[in-house]
Amino acid sequence: MAGYRSKLRGLGCPELDVNSLKKKQAHEKAPAKNIKKPKRAEVNYLPPHPQGETEGTLEHVRLELLDEVKKRNNSLVISEKMAKTFSIRRQEVVNEAPTISDLRDRWPALLDTTQINEEFRRITTVGLETTFMAKLDQYTPKIMALVSSRGGAAKRKIQHIKNMLLEEQSVERRREAAIRSLMVYLREQEEDLFKEQLDGDEVMKIVVSRGASEPANATVVIEGAEVLDGLTVPRACALLMGLIYTFNLSYPKELKSTFEAFQKIFLELDALRASPKVMNKNGSAEFQISLTTPSL
Repeated sequence: MAGYRSKLRGLGCPELDVNSLKKKQAHEKAPAKNIKKPKRAEVNYLPPHPQGETEGTLEHVRLELLDEVKKRNNSLVISEKMAKTFSIRRQEVVNEAPTISDLRDRWPALLDTTQINEEFRRITTVGLETTFMAKLDQYTPKIMALVSSRGGAAKRKIQHIKNMLLEEQSVERRREAAIRSLMVYLREQEEDLFKEQLDGDEVMKIVVSRGASEPANATVVIEGAEVLDGLTVPRACALLMGLIYTFNLSYPKELKSTFEAFQKIFLELDALRASPKVMNKNGSAEFQISLTTPSL
C-alpha cells in the first residue's frame, strides 16, 4: 500500500500530495504533523481538477462567477460554474484555511443557501436540509420520550423546553424543542449554541430573536460575521452543519457531542462510529439504538 500511495502521490493525487513533506512548512516537516484528511465521512475531501482544467482556467471561471452573482435570476449559470470550480475551491479551503470574510469576498455564491446545500452534496453525496429535516422529524418523538428519563437540573431544563413547545404547536417549534432537549440530554449547554444577541466576536453561534409571531428568526454567525439570516432555528442548525463541511471547520469543543449527533444521527454520516457519549450517557449503545431501531 505504501508503494501504491507513492505512485498516486506522483500522479498528483491531491489528498496524498497535500501531506507530503515537501508541501509542509519548515516547522511541520514530520510525517505525522498537521495531517489533512477526511474526518467526518467526506467522500470528496480534496478532489483533483476536472480533466483538461488547470488552476489558471479555473481561476478564470472564478472571476466570471464574481460577475454572475450580481445578475438576477442566474442560479443555473452560478450552479454550473460552482460545480466546475469545486476542486480549486476545496484545495483553497483545505490547504490555506482562509477566514470567512476572505471566502465571502472570493466566493460570494458560497454563502447562498442553495449553494451550501449543493456544496455539501458535492463533499458528502448526501442531501443536507432534506436529510436533516426528515431524520429530525422521524426521531423527534423518540428523542422527547428518551429525554424525559433524565432527572435533576436536566429534568427542569427539559420541562422548560416542553413548556415552550406547548405555547406554539408548530412543526418548527417541535423540531427546535427536540434539538434543545437533545443538547440537554448530552449534557451540553443550549447557550453555547443559541444566543438572543451577540456580545462579542462569536466563533460559531445561532442568534435567535422571537417576535410576536412564529417562527423565530435565526441568524448564523461564524468568526463574528453574520453569514446567514432569516432562517428558522432547525434550518439554521442544518445549514450550520453545511457551513462546517464547506469551510472545513472543527466542531466547537463545548458542543462536540451535539454536532456529532447532527452528523451521525440526523445526516447519517459515519453513523456506525458514534462516540460513547453520543451513544449513551452511560457509554452503552442504548441511546443510538433507541433512535435507530425501526418500530415493529
